[in-house]
Amino acid sequence: QAWAFVGVIGGGNNSYSESVRDYENHSSGGMALAVKEFTTVDGQRFAVKAYSEWQEGKPIFGFQVEAVGGIILYLLEDVSSWLPGDQIVISSTDYSMYQAEEFTLLPCPECNKYQVKVKEKPLYFHMGEITDGVDMRAEVGDLTRNIVIQGEMESGCYGDNQCQFFSFDTFGGHIKILKNFTSVHLSNIELKKMGQQKMAKYPIHFHLCGDVDALGGYNAATYIKDTIGYDTLGHCFFLEDGIEQRNTLFHNLGLLTKPGTLLPTDRNNSMCTSIRDKVYGNYIPNPATDCMAVSTFWIANPKNHLINNAAAGSQDAGIWYVFHKMSTGDSHGLYPETKAELTPLGIFYNNRVHSNFKAGLFIDKGVKTVNATVEDPREYLCLDNSARFRPHVDADPDKPRVAALIDRLVAFKNNDHGAWVRGGDIIIQNSGFSDNGVGLTFASDGSFPKDEGSSQEVSESLFIGESKNYGYLGGQNKYWGTGAIENKTRTLPRNRTFPIRGFQIYDGPIRLTKSTFVNFVPTPDRFTSAIGFLMKNQWQLTPKNNVSYLKFGANVSLRAFFGQPGPWFEDSDLDGDKNSIFYDQDGSVTNFKNVYVARMDNYLVRHSDCINITEWNGVICSGTYAQVYIQTWNPSNLTVSIARDEYPSRHMTLKGITQKALYQQYQPVVMLQKGYTIHWNAQAPQIIYLYPINFEKGDWIRVGLCYPEDTSFQITSQIVRRQTATFPTGEEYLAVSSMEELESKQSKGGFYFDSSTGLLFLFLQAKHTRDGQSYCSLQGCERIKIQATMKSKAISNCMAKAYPKYAKPPSAPKPMPTKTSDSCTRCGASQMVFTSDPHNIYLPVQLQSLTEGEIQHGATESFISVNGTKFPFQGTGFFLVIIDACSGTVKESKFFAQGGIEMLETYLRSKVPQRCIVLLASRGNITDFGNLSKELQPLGTAKPAYLQNKGSIAFCGYQGNIKPPWAKLFFSPAGQGLGLLERYIPLQMDEYECSRSGTKDRKDFDLLKKASKMH
Repeated sequence: QAWAFVGVIGGGNNSYSESVRDYENHSSGGMALAVKEFTTVDGQRFAVKAYSEWQEGKPIFGFQVEAVGGIILYLLEDVSSWLPGDQIVISSTDYSMYQAEEFTLLPCPECNKYQVKVKEKPLYFHMGEITDGVDMRAEVGDLTRNIVIQGEMESGCYGDNQCQFFSFDTFGGHIKILKNFTSVHLSNIELKKMGQQKMAKYPIHFHLCGDVDALGGYNAATYIKDTIGYDTLGHCFFLEDGIEQRNTLFHNLGLLTKPGTLLPTDRNNSMCTSIRDKVYGNYIPNPATDCMAVSTFWIANPKNHLINNAAAGSQDAGIWYVFHKMSTGDSHGLYPETKAELTPLGIFYNNRVHSNFKAGLFIDKGVKTVNATVEDPREYLCLDNSARFRPHVDADPDKPRVAALIDRLVAFKNNDHGAWVRGGDIIIQNSGFSDNGVGLTFASDGSFPKDEGSSQEVSESLFIGESKNYGYLGGQNKYWGTGAIENKTRTLPRNRTFPIRGFQIYDGPIRLTKSTFVNFVPTPDRFTSAIGFLMKNQWQLTPKNNVSYLKFGANVSLRAFFGQPGPWFEDSDLDGDKNSIFYDQDGSVTNFKNVYVARMDNYLVRHSDCINITEWNGVICSGTYAQVYIQTWNPSNLTVSIARDEYPSRHMTLKGITQKALYQQYQPVVMLQKGYTIHWNAQAPQIIYLYPINFEKGDWIRVGLCYPEDTSFQITSQIVRRQTATFPTGEEYLAVSSMEELESKQSKGGFYFDSSTGLLFLFLQAKHTRDGQSYCSLQGCERIKIQATMKSKAISNCMAKAYPKYAKPPSAPKPMPTKTSDSCTRCGASQMVFTSDPHNIYLPVQLQSLTEGEIQHGATESFISVNGTKFPFQGTGFFLVIIDACSGTVKESKFFAQGGIEMLETYLRSKVPQRCIVLLASRGNITDFGNLSKELQPLGTAKPAYLQNKGSIAFCGYQGNIKPPWAKLFFSPAGQGLGLLERYIPLQMDEYECSRSGTKDRKDFDLLKKASKMH
């Protein structure tokens, strides 16, 4: 016989389904199919199917569990206008954008205005709640509109439509709007199968329309709101020519942005190297530097406003700010120079970026603005690395800087970077970064010789290394492995060896302050650190990079990491790798105030009292630090070795930033008021410039440079005024006869050449005052120019003669501070939740129930935490916390011992006030649950749960006239625990009917009004 049975143990005669088919002639007479429907305690109906049959003597059997009558989704906004039959899309909440899925809406009379019911079964996991303090809820968009405009398509690709890349027809319709219109208002339209493989043939396109705000005589500016761009080719929301300004994008969703062929920046790897009709000669484009920049929001001028938008999946970037040197495309020559690099940023508020490979937010680079030539064979409008964002008032570099403000960015599940930000003054605040390869990289342009005085800052932000959004292997996710937290398998941003970092330091100066880091734990395969540095870095970092008021929460075992040879780091031997450094202002990283943290093998910055942190490959040192910028001419391809007199055997070798330039440049970090010698791997350069960088007035180092014994010198001090590119005549240095004489005239200028060692000694000393973040003085950049005339061609390495003659014992210029043990009450972000609906208030709660087995294995702490305040409890029984759902204040906390189940039931039934949140946790071996499940039903469960023989329980419920979607009962099998449960409960919801004066503050609406008035 073929037999199938589905039933509930102890459920009685009505709790099962059974089916039997007789066995005849090697087969059964059909399939035995048993089906029984059930309902979860959350109210979701589901069916369990068991089946069995014989086919040609072979048994076939199995079972399925699936939802019945559709799945109800709980959404954030009022969706009562969405109708049965509408197609909706739910975004990916994983690394791969291809986990976005479409669903059909079903009739749902039982749904409220925040609920919809979908027909299909999801293929992938989609987050529907705030996780670890970061809002990773999937975006849900209705794709159905009243008006449909659709291109007429063929069955496949044809003609000259790049069919080698597309199997489908890409020649659709297009709408082009030209200038001088009276008004254009498009609403409730659906554009399908639109756009073509030609420039200016887009689904919808405002083409050379000129000023369409008040400057052009129009009442309202261009305003794109509540628009979805889904499953598109090439840049989606596309500001094309670099002159588009004063436009507002409000509450738009873009997802599944795929590569296209029109522009180099649209193309993927294969498109980039195959499409070569506009390059010069036989040039083969480099995909990483010429192409591969397709973005959901491509913003070619910073003077635009982005509010409440979501970039939920692109091949490369979610939001990319790119900077055009001039107007391009059809706008070229029609408008004056754009000055995009110097233009202040428009409003950027409450945008979210996830499921992008290169970066969620990318602020960097420009495009090539001239056609291909023999000198530069790259295609017109390919990516170009020449642009640097440095905003100033009126886009005038002679006027004050204007800091670009990135306020409320949520970035998660981006493979490479949550955000990559290069440029001048940029501030990021109130932002959340989770599960990115690198959460945030600051590539500040305020280091010499770039945008002097500029800096970048991040504050009031949260960085999560690994969240409870474990991901799902599928939908083109490439990387899968074991996580460090709870040792669970999860999707990974890159392969299992990729070093995950929360905040990455590059260049500088940067400030990282008032921020929190959680869940940064290495594994045997990879280093995972809260703070890290750009890997394989040719250029040096400024010691003005500083951190303060940081909080390291749960599971942060590697606060900082300086890299080491191995996967991804390679040899970790480039100039910038060796000079990685930051300043710990308040000791919140190291527990030592006012110290510098550098790579452990950097003896240019060490002293005898420094403290090694082997796990970080780092060293903690007191002292005063700056940089010396060394520029060499003729030759320009030398390797330099720099030794400090106190550690001559531990010299640092630098290769310079490039081996192909007219001059070479090096910029090591040095401890001030110390002596150094400089040596070369060939004949010394004929011209050397030495700049004191980030020196305060009076700061100095003594430098000895190696030359052949027969060298003669001309040495002058100069001040370079960079804004005017002038070099006023400086003071000429005169030779002195001894080291003692040189030291006695330290501040007066002079040099001493010790021909016995080949060392030219002089003091590099700042004579003028430096201000703020400027790396040079208020007078300009001080420097010493050394012109050498040499007859000998010998290698200029004097190390063997210099030491031990000039060696000195190590000494600490400043005593090491005492290690602090005080807890920092002001450290970390002041907010605990980073959401995309900041007008709503969420209360973070944690519930830690414990089974008897967990207690016996050493777990001791059972508690309920409300907004960071713990309420612990001991003894076997239940712990209850009651919270006002309007104010978030705890009204009562109460323990009920094992024998007091009836008292707990009475309390839940009659003593919980209206409009209150109910939190319940358990501890120990609970033998009697009484009628507890019945009393939980009015507080949020859909039906009484079977609680006997369970391990632990935890419950979040609500006493009021609704059953909110966050109400939930958790329980574990006997002998197993629940672990720490974390929930984010909304307060002051309209459905609670809280009494309040006025309406909720909506900063997004206020900014929208402000944007409409900005010209």
